[in-house]
Amino acid sequence: METILIVDDEKNYTLILAAVLEDAGFETLTANSGAEALEILSQSDVDLALTDMKMPGMDGIELLERIKKMDADLPVVMMTAHGTVEKAVEAMQKGAYNYILKPFDNEQLVLHVRKAASMYQVVKENRQLRSAVVNRFSFHNLIGKSKVMQDVFAVIRKVAPASATVLIEGASGTGKELVASALHFNSPRKDKPFVAVNCSALAETLLESELFGHEKGAFTGAISMKKGRFEMADGGTLFLDEIGELSAGLQVKLLRVLQQRVIERVGGIKPIAVNIRLIAATNKSLKSEVAAGNFREDLFYRLNVVPITLPPLRERLEDIRTLVQHFIAKYSDERNSGPPVTGMDREVERLFYEYDWPGNVRELENVIERAVVMSPESIIQVSDLPKDFIDNAHSTLHMDGIPVDANLYDTLALVEKNMIVRALKKANYVQAHAAELLGIGKSGLNQKIKKYQLFGKEKS
Repeated sequence: METILIVDDEKNYTLILAAVLEDAGFETLTANSGAEALEILSQSDVDLALTDMKMPGMDGIELLERIKKMDADLPVVMMTAHGTVEKAVEAMQKGAYNYILKPFDNEQLVLHVRKAASMYQVVKENRQLRSAVVNRFSFHNLIGKSKVMQDVFAVIRKVAPASATVLIEGASGTGKELVASALHFNSPRKDKPFVAVNCSALAETLLESELFGHEKGAFTGAISMKKGRFEMADGGTLFLDEIGELSAGLQVKLLRVLQQRVIERVGGIKPIAVNIRLIAATNKSLKSEVAAGNFREDLFYRLNVVPITLPPLRERLEDIRTLVQHFIAKYSDERNSGPPVTGMDREVERLFYEYDWPGNVRELENVIERAVVMSPESIIQVSDLPKDFIDNAHSTLHMDGIPVDANLYDTLALVEKNMIVRALKKANYVQAHAAELLGIGKSGLNQKIKKYQLFGKEKS
């Protein structure tokens, strides 16, 4: 139950407003001065402040400014007479949630208060979530509370202190370089170089020189000796991204390095010892590439000492809320105007859970970065999202399996059942979360699960 602080110098008026709001289901606290209101706020958990504009001593504007210093997100609704509308506009510019003109209808008042208090509930939930991201669900910029990500974190913790070669597999945008970075910076090599190379970004001859370096005169344009990435990473970690794109010739040379721990620069004959830890990544299945004859089997086994597989975002949807909060915090400094962004609207969250995320975490990050910069409000709305994303997301929402001759009752029942099944899957069958996605109570969801006899069939 939300708690509303009512501030007005007329004691009888605060009592009347308290009665109206308590009848609407709120708890209330009352104060007859700005100083008294600040004292209450310092000691009590309040979800909204409803204050008169014109009061002796500390007026509503000054009280608003003091409240915002205590809690920038706490909504403040100003009550004002017609003659002080300009002051109300000033209050809005200084962070007031809204203002309401006296005399006002009780239903109108309740509507304003309910909307603002509901928004603050979302803010508080997201604060708790941000705290959880920092304290429980993050590991060296990797974010995830899902079991699969917690398992990845556990492997990183075990493997990081060693020098074993690691092969990271996963679709583009799942965070493979973040895993490689976490392995390096949680290892004894953390004070040495971490050098990354994208094997698909360069032609074979350029990539060979990039990896192994070259001697002066080795080819046209080689006007001086150049060290390669292996030498640059000496003592540290070399991360080879998209290793499945290596040519057959470079696969042979990489295998030799892993076997002998020496390299030769292009155009050189002198073996150079290198002390590196190799971490490789690919968005392909190297085992399938071996079977197809595109990748050397002996090199695969040299690389696949410790395998780590990163799932696509659609298979770890329970991480979306924590990821969103992480990216909101990450890009908050890019916001030049408006109140700080604190979270996302329920409709945005529902859309995110319905979407397939072909670009994975990277796509989610891009969507949130844009929304943080563009949103005029503190809560990201659907209208703040890129149009192409909204179009793509909506194209995935559809009703399946409705017979052509179905009547309205049967159709509605089928749609309801499909939505419940989908929400349960999205929530990993955590009923409280599924109920939240559906916008219904947990007891109501339980009744519908029994009605459609879902468990034992849809969950299997």
